[in-house]
Amino acid sequence: MRLQTGVKMCSRLPDHVSYEEGALLEPLSVGVHACRRSGVTVGSKVLICGAGPIGLVCLQVAKAMGAAQVVITDIDSQRLEFARQMGAEVTVHVTSRDGREVADHVVQVLGCNPDVTIECSGAETSIHAGIYATEPGGVLMIVGLGRPMATIPLLDAALKEVDIRGNLRYANEYLLKIHVFPYTYSYPTALAMIASGQVNVKPLVSHRYSLEQTLEAFEFAKKGEGIKVMIHCDKTKA
Repeated sequence: MRLQTGVKMCSRLPDHVSYEEGALLEPLSVGVHACRRSGVTVGSKVLICGAGPIGLVCLQVAKAMGAAQVVITDIDSQRLEFARQMGAEVTVHVTSRDGREVADHVVQVLGCNPDVTIECSGAETSIHAGIYATEPGGVLMIVGLGRPMATIPLLDAALKEVDIRGNLRYANEYLLKIHVFPYTYSYPTALAMIASGQVNVKPLVSHRYSLEQTLEAFEFAKKGEGIKVMIHCDKTKA
């Protein structure tokens, strides 16, 4: 297979960075862009809704950027256990469809309202919880994509001055040229985080398949049971 692209859109992997880690630069770049746009910094208290792959990379990036506390929510207890292994100080198993109940639980276990909420599930209930939980003057970052139309407690967001911000993947050259995102490139930052050991994405690969097992790999990924499924062209790596 031959792929052609501009050299400025390519990043050279250092010798000590594996191809698996290189493959995970894309989701990690999403986490970098989300944390930058939401203003995560040293001392931030962060709520992440959704412990899937994107939620987990946001967790790692937030910690690398200096977040003092990170709490992560999910409906899957196994994913929450994995999030704890990845560095989450607090996890919340969501069993209620009431966003205010979820928010109250988050504030109780965190001991305060989060400065930043990064919503990675796309669930309307999580958006509600994010608005209710976030500190007045804080930021709710929408990363997860759910239904095109959603009903949200807009009055609460307005009265608390919670900024609701969107996220379009990551910031790279074509976006910077049109001045949409005034940030440095996301991919090089993500690569630097991996290369320096600030983040460890290796545990995200929960299952590996050979090229001949591609159909099986997609069928498994469709079930949503793993974290990240990797297909290796090199038979020795599968």
